[in-house]
Amino acid sequence: MARIAGVDLPKNERVEIGLTRIFGIGRTVSKKILSETGIDLNTRVKDLKDDDIVKIRTVIERDYRVEGDLRRDTSMNIKRLIDIGSYRGLRHRAGLPLRGQRTKTNARTRKGPRKMVMGRKKEA
Repeated sequence: MARIAGVDLPKNERVEIGLTRIFGIGRTVSKKILSETGIDLNTRVKDLKDDDIVKIRTVIERDYRVEGDLRRDTSMNIKRLIDIGSYRGLRHRAGLPLRGQRTKTNARTRKGPRKMVMGRKKEA
């Protein structure tokens, strides 16, 4: 089993797809990494040799922010918006949509389940 950037890649998937399990790597970046290392896209993760894994690991560490670093950057950006009191920060703090979506209807994902004013009446 290949372990890259702290993530175990699934054995039976193609390398191109397996790399997308790493937070911060999508299909396009995965293809770039594999073309840079010279590994075939259709190779299965279980068929990778140790030196192939090392090549992939070095390219990712050298050129990309992934997993913990990327998550930390994202959370720090959100924290910065909240601290300076920007509109987007206030929306983050309130748990509401921040990009101009309507909230009178919809927005249930951000707002959570509907709040009950009175309990639902049971029908007899």
